Amino acid sequence: MITKLGQKFTDAFTKYMPSAYVFALLLTLLTAIFAISFTNSEPLQILEGWYSGFWNLLSFGMQIVLIIITAYCIAQSSPIKKGIDQLAQWIKTPTQVYIIIIAFGSLISLISFGMVVVTAILGRELAMRTKGIHYPFLVACVYFSFNGWVCGLSSSIALLLNTDNNFLIESGVLIETISTSYTLGSSLNLAMIVLFVIVAPFLIWALIPKTFTGKELKDLQIKFDEEEVSVKKEALSYKLPYKAVSDKLNNSGWLQIGVASLGVIYIIYHFITKGFDLNFNIMIFIFLIAGMLLHITPMRYSIAMKRACSNISGILFQYPFYAGIMGIMMTSGLGEKISNVLVSIATPESYAFISYLTGGVINFAIPSAGGEFAVIGPSIINMVQEISTNATTSQTAAMIARASMSVAYGESLSNLLQPFFLLIVFPVMGKGLKIQARDVVGYLFIPFVVLFIIQALMVIYIPY
Repeated sequence: MITKLGQKFTDAFTKYMPSAYVFALLLTLLTAIFAISFTNSEPLQILEGWYSGFWNLLSFGMQIVLIIITAYCIAQSSPIKKGIDQLAQWIKTPTQVYIIIIAFGSLISLISFGMVVVTAILGRELAMRTKGIHYPFLVACVYFSFNGWVCGLSSSIALLLNTDNNFLIESGVLIETISTSYTLGSSLNLAMIVLFVIVAPFLIWALIPKTFTGKELKDLQIKFDEEEVSVKKEALSYKLPYKAVSDKLNNSGWLQIGVASLGVIYIIYHFITKGFDLNFNIMIFIFLIAGMLLHITPMRYSIAMKRACSNISGILFQYPFYAGIMGIMMTSGLGEKISNVLVSIATPESYAFISYLTGGVINFAIPSAGGEFAVIGPSIINMVQEISTNATTSQTAAMIARASMSVAYGESLSNLLQPFFLLIVFPVMGKGLKIQARDVVGYLFIPFVVLFIIQALMVIYIPY
C-alpha cells in the first residue's frame, strides 16, 4: 500500500514539477512579488538586491564544482574501480543496494554534506553492476542519504555559534559563543543521528518500487559514457609513435607524485595544528591530492578531470539565481519579516517547533543553511532570549542551541522537496542519462512527511 501511494506521488511530481532551472525562475518571480507585496521595499531596490545577491554564492558554487570533479576523478582511478568491483560481488539484489546507499551515505554525510558526491559515485557504479535497479529511486536514495549532514561535523549553524567573533556576537545578538556540546553533542542531535543512520533505511525499504521496467540505468541512457574506455588506455592513446620528451613528462609519475607528496605534508600539518577542522577547502584539497596519487601520471589525471567537468552546467548557471533570491530576501527584509511573524506566536513549549518550521519555510527561498541563518538567526535568538528571562545562563544557551539546530533540521528536511542540491548529485548520477528532478523528487514526498512528523515531535519533547 505504501509503495502504491509513493508511486502516486511520484506520478504527480512527474506531471507537475518543472526542471530545477524552471523551479529557480518561478521562485525568483514569486519571491520578488512577495517582497513587493509584504515589505516597504521599492521595486528598484528589490531589483538591485537581486542583482547584488547574484554574485554572493560564486565562492560557494566554485567549491561545489571542485568537490564534485575532484571526487569524481578519484572514482575513475583504477584502485577505486577495483574496490567497487569487489564490493559489488557481495551485493546481489537491488534492495541491498538501496539499503547500503542510505546507510553509507548517512554515515559519511556526518563528515560533510559534500560527501554526497562519494555516495552518488558509489550508487552509479553499483547500478551498472546490479540488475533490477530502479534508477530514479536510487537517485532519490542518494539524495535522501545526505539529509543528516546538519547533525555532523560540518553543520554550519552549529559551527557558526561556536566561532569567535561571529556576526551574531559582533552585532550584539549573542554575548559569547555557544559550545558544540549544546548543539552537536545534545541528546536531541544524537537522537537525530540515530534517526538518519538506523531508522531511515527501514523507511526507504518500505517504499522500494515493485517494478523497475523501463527505469534501469541502461533504459535511461542517451549516450554511452566515455568511461567505457579506461583513463589509462586513453592516456596511452595520446602517445606519439616515436620517443619524445613531452610524452615522458606527460606519462611519468615522479612529477605528479612529488607535488602530491607536498600536499600530503600540508594535510598532516593542517590537522596537527588545527585539530579536526574539516571545511570545504581542506576537503577539496584532500580530494585533489588523493586523485593525483591514485592516477599517478599528469596525463591520466588530466583526462579524468576532463571527464569529470563534462556535466556541471547546472551548478554553474543555476546557483547565481538562488543567490539572487537570497539577495531579494535580505535586501527587502522579507526573510526577517516571515521569521518575525512565526516568532511572535512562540512560547516556551513551542519555540523549538516554530524554529523548525521557520527553517523549512525559508529554505525554499534561501537553500543554504549558513545564508538562511544570517537572515533569520537574530530573530530566532531574540525570541529565545525573550521567553527565557527566568532561566540560568546555561539553560538559555541550551535553548538557543536547540532553536538554532531546529532551524537546521527544518532547512535540511525541506531540501527533499527543493531540487537545489540535486545539482550536486546529477553531475554524477545523471551523466549521459535522460533524467530530471521531477523523476526523483516524488519518491521523497512520503519520507518528507514521515520525517516531518517524527522530527517535529523530537524537537518538542526530547529534553535538552
